[in-house]
Amino acid sequence: MKIWVDADACPAVIKEIIFRAAQRTQTVTTLVANHAMRVPATQYVSLLQVNKGFDIADNEIVKRVQSGDVVITADIPLAAEVIELGALAINPRGEEYTTHNIKSILNMRDFMDTMRSSGVEMSGGPPKLSNADKQAFGNALDRLLTKARS
Repeated sequence: MKIWVDADACPAVIKEIIFRAAQRTQTVTTLVANHAMRVPATQYVSLLQVNKGFDIADNEIVKRVQSGDVVITADIPLAAEVIELGALAINPRGEEYTTHNIKSILNMRDFMDTMRSSGVEMSGGPPKLSNADKQAFGNALDRLLTKARS
């Protein structure tokens, strides 16, 4: 079991939680990004830098992920793909993507895209991560790591 992080848009504070979890559980963790970033000097965390371009990091994760791995991403289509491959997935706010909820989440995403493209003004992006969000993510990651190991 490995952890894969869609790291380009992953908040720094969430990466720090991931780094601590990887070290604590001795889980090989790979951040996939199209630009250089700092990773701790540990045998459990590495950076896979890919070329810049649309979905290149996502495609690399899909190519390498295996059933039972954990993927951390806010990218809903990527989450859907890795779930199909038998991986577990969560977003940086701790929401787990599952076979039971991914279709409705994808449908809502597509609906919102349609609304925006038709000129309906939508509010800005998601709110800033709160302490509750950080705690929810840490708890969800711990649950998934426990689930993946059993």
